[in-house]
Amino acid sequence: ATRRDYLWNTLGTAVWGMAFPLLTIVSTQLVGAEEAGKFSIAFVTGTLIMIACNYGVRNFQVSDIDEKTSFASYQLNRWLCGALALACGLVYSSARGYDAQMATIGLGVYLYKVIDGIADVYEGRLQQADKLYLAGMSQTLRSAGVIAVFSVALFLTRSMPIAAMAMGVTAIASLVTAPLALLETEKSRRVSLREAGHLFVQCAPLFGALFLFNLIESMPKFVMEGTLAYKYQLYFNALFFPAQAILLSIGFIYKPQLLRLSSIWANPRKRRRFDLIIVAVMALIVVITGACAAFMAGPGIPIMSFMYGLNFERYRTLALLMVVAGGVTAAIDFIYAIITVLRHAGDVTRIYLICFAVSVVLPVILIKLLGLMGAVVSYLAIMALLLVLLIIEYAHIRQRIERDRNPYGA
Repeated sequence: ATRRDYLWNTLGTAVWGMAFPLLTIVSTQLVGAEEAGKFSIAFVTGTLIMIACNYGVRNFQVSDIDEKTSFASYQLNRWLCGALALACGLVYSSARGYDAQMATIGLGVYLYKVIDGIADVYEGRLQQADKLYLAGMSQTLRSAGVIAVFSVALFLTRSMPIAAMAMGVTAIASLVTAPLALLETEKSRRVSLREAGHLFVQCAPLFGALFLFNLIESMPKFVMEGTLAYKYQLYFNALFFPAQAILLSIGFIYKPQLLRLSSIWANPRKRRRFDLIIVAVMALIVVITGACAAFMAGPGIPIMSFMYGLNFERYRTLALLMVVAGGVTAAIDFIYAIITVLRHAGDVTRIYLICFAVSVVLPVILIKLLGLMGAVVSYLAIMALLLVLLIIEYAHIRQRIERDRNPYGA
């Protein structure tokens, strides 16, 4: 059963994670770098919308071992978040002053990412019921369907707005996770408005940190949109995709184990084992990052140039910097998940605010001076700062926990 969970969770996450790279490759080959760049920045914004829809609830939900909050309440909370997130996306497009073409591209992408966010609560329920493989199956179906329909629509019409809208409609039609979760898990207690509302309060620190992190991560791209041509959005994201593979690989390993990690942490006698797991995962991040860097230093760049039909040779140094940034980002993601398991996610909000302030200033300066190079360097610098601050905060959290547990040092 564990192997089956890993297999389908890995496949579902892999297909989901590969959707953006594959769609940008298809877009570049069919309609050129500039149009693919427009799709890329819409996808970046859509990812922020998806995070707003998730509201940081997934890790909280799957580690709710005693089901103190009913699944019906989790559902209500997620649908409300989805509606609000989509509305925010539409307001953003209007405020940004997008023309009809760019606004339509955005709408299609936003629909797709909101559905991703809504499906996540049902996938969380399946994971909570020890049926993670079903969540992986539905995620695989939804993501593969979106990739296929977008590609066919763009091939037939050569119109990015039409392809984006087709993607959004396909995502809605393929939301099979909801009935699957309802049929394959125990019936939930009745919905409670108090519980659903309480989730907004309980998960606000989780949401704030996750949203701020992704906003920080995306800030160089938003600065580029106002400074450089859209094609540079494509170059930046294409260079980041190998780094994203590091993040996904680590997620494959630790995310299915969050429930088990919560159980290990709950037993004070197993704290040493908990610490060894953290050290092992961090060491694995270093190994995977090194392997990815070696690949990009060798055949990686020629392969990228072939896939996109563009010359990436001049960006070899930037590609290696991006790989390092990918390893740093994977470490950030893991450390934050551990802090969430410890139920201290709210303690990192101050750190994210500090890094957000840096992300508002540094990319503007470096991108104006160095262009695409400035975007990559600023991204790496901000992520490195965030990782250092998170590790320091995690050490402080552990000290406080141990002190509270054993106040007299006995």
